Amino acid sequence: MGGERSRWETVNVAELQTTDGTSISDILAIARTLGWGASKILRSYYFDEPHADGTERELNIQDKKDGPVTAADLAVNRYILDRLETAFGHENFGYLSEETYKAKGKPEPIPQDWVWIIDPLDGTRDFIDKTGEFAFHLALTHKGRPVLTVVACPALEKLYYAVLNGGAYVETSDGESTPLKVSQRSQLEDLTVVVSRTHRDDRFNKLLQQLSCQNQLAVGSVGGKIGAIVDQRADVYISLSGKSAPKDWDMAAPELILTEAGGRFTHADGSPLTYNTGDVNQWGCLIASNGHCHDELCAEISQTLAAIDQG
Repeated sequence: MGGERSRWETVNVAELQTTDGTSISDILAIARTLGWGASKILRSYYFDEPHADGTERELNIQDKKDGPVTAADLAVNRYILDRLETAFGHENFGYLSEETYKAKGKPEPIPQDWVWIIDPLDGTRDFIDKTGEFAFHLALTHKGRPVLTVVACPALEKLYYAVLNGGAYVETSDGESTPLKVSQRSQLEDLTVVVSRTHRDDRFNKLLQQLSCQNQLAVGSVGGKIGAIVDQRADVYISLSGKSAPKDWDMAAPELILTEAGGRFTHADGSPLTYNTGDVNQWGCLIASNGHCHDELCAEISQTLAAIDQG
């Protein structure tokens, strides 16, 4: 994987094309449009806007093994898949979302090199609880690594997007885009860790208590957490799997937004995340940061976890 990663790091994105000859710049325009379309659907459910025929929107919350699912998740999933499959077909592109993964029956990688990874509603619990901290994720990956991604935060009317080697940007509803850069904070004790209000077991709480960086900011979805880092409101995000783990669709889109803004997103040992491996779970300890002391941070977290586990 290392050689493949190095090759893609030197790609001239302006000249990059998919297997069928579609340019990345053209795909980005489509992805941004879809991000705003998904945002509109989520906002309509979030703010209880009636359907076009005047009937009320029902969330129809279903409690599933990996968390709740709502009518909003399903509506966005249908909208995105319909439009992506119409635009790109199935010969050169594959599609991975929670719903398509369940339909496959057995865990195996999608065979195409180019795979769209979709999270129609990241932070469903926050959506239901009306915190405003939910997001939509869309990532185009090539051979397991993100090349182009979008993260929309509907309640904030913001859309983050990035292309490999092309920088990261935030777009507002008026169409104005601004380049993104992570903070310059470079001392562990000065960093702010963005955390969840829930999904925190005893092991994770012990880790947080023992880190050099004690400043914390609570934000709901993964997309919102990475948004907080590229907006310079925070500097570190830690994902620590337990009985369950975040999925490919939680991480693929936010990762590229962060790294193109100057940050880093790795496993605790510094190795890169890979997607579409067949197992959609992202097990272990994942660390995202503004990058300025990432190796030092990984070392401290790894040592702290080892001491907790010996405990």
